[in-house]
Amino acid sequence: MRDLTRLFKALSDPNRLRIIAMLAVRPLCVCEITAVLGLSTSTVSKHLSILRDVDLILDEKDGKWVNYSLNRNGGGDFAAEILPLVESRLDGESAAQRDRQAVHSVDRHSICGT
Repeated sequence: MRDLTRLFKALSDPNRLRIIAMLAVRPLCVCEITAVLGLSTSTVSKHLSILRDVDLILDEKDGKWVNYSLNRNGGGDFAAEILPLVESRLDGESAAQRDRQAVHSVDRHSICGT
């Protein structure tokens, strides 16, 4: 029951749900997520760490960036089962829709200056 409780706590924050909605569009780095959400880098990193700890997202090093993506294929059994439901419910949320649109225009190279 402990894993289930941790999963639902991870899903209980609106910013973490917004991150899930954005990662449904494409993998993103911290600076891109920060630009869309308008939060500090440390806050976004904390949210990502919580989502990663319950196996909802994956991280992969790519040069100087770490790319975050949805974990659609594994991790905790229940996390993999609930992710499609969460994504479908976010379709009707205006904040999630705006964030998904914004993802198309953020570019790590212009944000980070490289």
